[in-house]
Amino acid sequence: MAATIVIDPGHGGSDPGAVYNGRREKDDNLRLALAVGKLLEQRGYNVVYTRTEDVFDTPGEKARIANRAGGDYFVSFHRNSSPYANTYSGVETLVFADEGVKGELARSVNSELEKAGFNNLGVKERTNLTVLKRTQMPAILIEAGFLNTEADNRTFDNNFDSMANAIATGISNVVGGTTGSSGGTTGSRTYRVQTGLFRRYGNAQFMLQGLIENGFEAEIVESGEFFAVQVGNYTSLDAARNAQTQLQNLGYDTLIVTVK
Repeated sequence: MAATIVIDPGHGGSDPGAVYNGRREKDDNLRLALAVGKLLEQRGYNVVYTRTEDVFDTPGEKARIANRAGGDYFVSFHRNSSPYANTYSGVETLVFADEGVKGELARSVNSELEKAGFNNLGVKERTNLTVLKRTQMPAILIEAGFLNTEADNRTFDNNFDSMANAIATGISNVVGGTTGSSGGTTGSRTYRVQTGLFRRYGNAQFMLQGLIENGFEAEIVESGEFFAVQVGNYTSLDAARNAQTQLQNLGYDTLIVTVK
């Protein structure tokens, strides 16, 4: 079963978002979100949109749409703005907390957008954004350049296809390939459910202890400069999904990873 990715074009309808020289953020958000959604659909993912036209929903309703759809990941599209035009330039991706799958997803998207011509301003934590704290899945909010910076608008317009492909690639790098519908064993592969990715070993240890106390077999796996916390060694995708559901019900952000 393919992952379900909820695509949220920020603002809309009576809420234009940032405005600069007649350019409206809500329009850029929708154009980019639809393009990325189409690319993800072509790659085999299930895509759910919070809007596909110029309409307004509250951030709370957007989160409810994502939760009702049973989304596995949530990606919100925005453009940045600053008090003074042509002051800042680049992309950044916002998360509720820079940890786990959402942090990994944000870094992957930023890295790919850097290749498409944007400055990479990094991952930022925002605990007050409804679409990041009310969604029951790993959630990121992409700020695709500054709307009131001419250089970023040129990159947005001239490199649009590359930018959309970069975001789709950044997402699929973390979400992984789509799977068939059988849910059975694939060759000699085994599956694990990843619940966290941390820079500090102590944070990984803390999560590991909580998983063990909840009855899960888990371990810490080094992944470059990060420490991944992973549960199980499942020989079928169905078994991994069952464990994933249990972990999500306990509040963990999860990602199924394949081990050959």
